[in-house]
Amino acid sequence: MLGMAVGTGNIWRFPRIAATNGGGSFLVAWAVFLMAWSVPLLIVEFAIGKGTRYGPVGAFIKTLGPKFAWMGAWVAFVATAIMFYYSVVMGWTIRFFVASLTGEIPGKVPEAFWNSFNSHPQALITHVCAMALGIFVVSKGVRGIETAAKILMPSLIVLVVVLAVRAVMLPGAEKGLAFLFTPHLKQLGDYRIWLQALTQNAWDTGAGWGLVTTYAIYMRRKEDTSLNAFVIGFGNNSISLLAGIMVLCTVFSVMPGAASQIVGAGNEGLTFIWIPQLFAHIPAGRLFMALFFLALLFAAWTSLVSMIELAARVLMDLGMTRGRAIALVGTAGVLFGIPSALNIDFFHNQDWVWGVGLMLSGFFFAFAVLRSGVKKWRETYINHAGSDLRIGAWWDWVMRFIVVESVVLMVWWLWSARGANAKATWTLFSPGNVGTVLIQWGAVLVVLVLANGWMARHLKEGVGQPQED
Repeated sequence: MLGMAVGTGNIWRFPRIAATNGGGSFLVAWAVFLMAWSVPLLIVEFAIGKGTRYGPVGAFIKTLGPKFAWMGAWVAFVATAIMFYYSVVMGWTIRFFVASLTGEIPGKVPEAFWNSFNSHPQALITHVCAMALGIFVVSKGVRGIETAAKILMPSLIVLVVVLAVRAVMLPGAEKGLAFLFTPHLKQLGDYRIWLQALTQNAWDTGAGWGLVTTYAIYMRRKEDTSLNAFVIGFGNNSISLLAGIMVLCTVFSVMPGAASQIVGAGNEGLTFIWIPQLFAHIPAGRLFMALFFLALLFAAWTSLVSMIELAARVLMDLGMTRGRAIALVGTAGVLFGIPSALNIDFFHNQDWVWGVGLMLSGFFFAFAVLRSGVKKWRETYINHAGSDLRIGAWWDWVMRFIVVESVVLMVWWLWSARGANAKATWTLFSPGNVGTVLIQWGAVLVVLVLANGWMARHLKEGVGQPQED
């Protein structure tokens, strides 16, 4: 579960967003929304997956009835659409890890190396390699996923800890720590910091993605639902915090004058252009750069595995054998990832469209609970006989609040984008405009609603049971 939650968003997005939004002030808001978004939705997903023994489509049918299959299908589709370009990101980490070992990345001008790689055939090759690695793990079944996680996650944690410790030992690192951990009351009055903190929680914990729902199918029935949700939420955010310490301490130590450029560089700019420059200024920098990209590779790999498993699980619930489902998901992942591998603008477009789509997924999970009767749902699926940590009425109110949060986030992101590219507001694949979101969402929702009856009829009783794997 932790391997699912910890991904590239923890390591490459969190440091940039924290730095851009006031450091310590952002951490306050970020911690609040850990409890007001991430943990409550993780509880929902743990409970609904374990309780129904189905992936998102079957879980929504079992919870709300056959008319709502399309909601679960939306959740599954968004996570799968992210998989199509997430494998590209993992491919980038593979290439940069290898390049850091061979010394191909020039410390002073890494931008040229990045530009010579992204949107070129090399990126297509590494994308295919990434999908192959993900399919290899999932093809071994749930035991294969467990085995991979037992190796990759401890390795990732050790790497991040080593890098964070090295960063705080650099001269001047205390300035980075002070920036990251000192909140300012004036900044806490800025609504944008709170919205960015909420967004970060929505994007980097995996809450509301349907991934936890899928993995929870394989939980023991007496396993504590709530305790697991808290462990995953806090464990995930701990990795983010270590990544923030690692990056910001290094920035304030070796290149304090470039801090403003780095935080505004974007995810790829920070990771693949500025990180090599930072490591070039510290002793044994090439070694630590290799460790950084290895950690990023492990984080991407474990998350990609969970997305492949989710897509395959949905097909299995609809009657397909595991082998055929994995083959179909793998083929689709390779084919639909090609545009993002060969065109960075298309990649940004998909990241924008389906990243915002996650907010609607979170809304659907909260809606499912509220429509079923939030108190009844809590007592039926969460506070069961094996619960060590019982959830009180506070959770009922948080679920209502999540409905508001998700709507506010969707409106805010779309409103913010309305003037970002005025000439291309209603183009289909331009990055960061309102029209591309509404057009693509509309097309997918129409198809899913039309296919609702078919999905409900083909949900095969018992296929979701984990013992068949």
